[in-house]
Amino acid sequence: MLESKLNLDFKLVEQARAHAARVADDTQRFIDGCTTVAVERTICRLLGIDGVDASDVPLPSVVVDHLMDKGALPQGAAFWIGNAMVETGKGPQAIAEDVAADKLELTELPVHSEADIHAALAPIVEESLAKIRARRKRREDFIAAHGGEKQGPWVYLIVATGNIYEDVVQATAAARQGADVIAVIRTTGQSLLDYVPYGATTEGFGGTYATQENFRLMREAMDKVGEELGRYIRVCNYCSGLCMPEIAAMGAFEGLDVMLNDALYGILFRDINMQRTLVDQSFSRAINAYAGVVINTGEDNYLTTADAVEEAHTVLASQFLNEAFALRAGLPEEQQGLGHAFEIDPDVENGFLYELAQAEMAREIFPKAPLKYMPPTKFMTGNIFRGQVQDALFNMVTILTGQKIHLLGMMTEAIHTPFLSDRFLAIQNAQYIFRTMHDLGSEIVFKDGGIMQNRAADVLKKATDLLAQIEQLGIFETLERGIFADIKRPRDGGKGLDGVVNKAAGYFNPFLAPMMKGGAGK
Repeated sequence: MLESKLNLDFKLVEQARAHAARVADDTQRFIDGCTTVAVERTICRLLGIDGVDASDVPLPSVVVDHLMDKGALPQGAAFWIGNAMVETGKGPQAIAEDVAADKLELTELPVHSEADIHAALAPIVEESLAKIRARRKRREDFIAAHGGEKQGPWVYLIVATGNIYEDVVQATAAARQGADVIAVIRTTGQSLLDYVPYGATTEGFGGTYATQENFRLMREAMDKVGEELGRYIRVCNYCSGLCMPEIAAMGAFEGLDVMLNDALYGILFRDINMQRTLVDQSFSRAINAYAGVVINTGEDNYLTTADAVEEAHTVLASQFLNEAFALRAGLPEEQQGLGHAFEIDPDVENGFLYELAQAEMAREIFPKAPLKYMPPTKFMTGNIFRGQVQDALFNMVTILTGQKIHLLGMMTEAIHTPFLSDRFLAIQNAQYIFRTMHDLGSEIVFKDGGIMQNRAADVLKKATDLLAQIEQLGIFETLERGIFADIKRPRDGGKGLDGVVNKAAGYFNPFLAPMMKGGAGK
């Protein structure tokens, strides 16, 4: 174990982790008994079903809605599709097209043996998994061929035009300016759509639709500019919301590298039903694990609604929970971009010391995680000169504490969507600090019994106590009480509960077991 600059009590860290593990184990028992329309649509997509019907409804949605209407979804889409394959001799895509054309009623076919159904599906399942493995290997080979993985922070920049073709132009420019990760911000409200739009899109508000074709276009463009620059450019998108596992599967097919994926974010900030989200996040993370995708969690969002000094312990507690849920989905620590943020009010005396202590604490507690560090946003103003200084302080914390996924701050954050020139100045700011302070973190020590050690000890103690309380309450009552982000959510409220069903006897998901064996790269 590395020596702690903060003199952390690692017995307390072990207690916190144990509390989180028991919360996750308790929740997993619920997760294992349920499926959702999103999980079943994902299974359809993984079985090769794609495209839309005559009314532009995605075919995975057509099949799952068909089964839901017949009360047959508890048996699982794989059972009914596999059964139809045995009976008709057709593949999943042709079966879906027949359902869409009202030529086939899945639940009225003779039911074949489980052995025959599994045998019919097996080659389709392996073909799909092979595609994901090939995508993962392509990434790994590209990185190996271009000098290996970058050391130090990944510079993370966003594009958000609403038009995927314009996004590609801006992303290419950002990569040439020095970005390592391009995040395509998702259009406002897409997280509340209970289906995934089809094809390339050119209209979006505040961002661009997450579709498989849009993923393909951005991946293709970043591969091209990556070859030109001689380095790998990662692509990030969102598999949060009502379609978590579906979008994760689409990202896996198209070679995305980073995906926003938090166990609790949709519940707290999008009012998505907690039962729905907890089931969906589990399968989505299994897919990301297999595809070698790094997830980003959303603890930084807590500090947009709660005070960053008073509620810092809720961020740490949530990081422990996100880690525990991710591990149960087979997602290793090396793919867990646990989130936090530089969001303390600049008027707080010694606020920078608190920020530094929080970031160092996260690094010491989660040493293998590629931590995602978010820039100041809540207290940014129209004063771009002060904003540039705030971002510089944020950049300093990243390099001093070894943060990995560094979402660049923009001096114009409070004014408008960044111009290319704003991004360029932000990159210059970060690169200057990363270069001139490259080894400063290993050169300095923190004062024993000083402000930073005391701050970290206080936050860790409060987080451990909170996790002990959550263990007693369970995750559902915790969320109902508003313990995270000061936001209360009812267990049976929010969006998407009608898409949760209890599994019937004999239910199976043919992808889960192979994905849980440790990932395609293991």
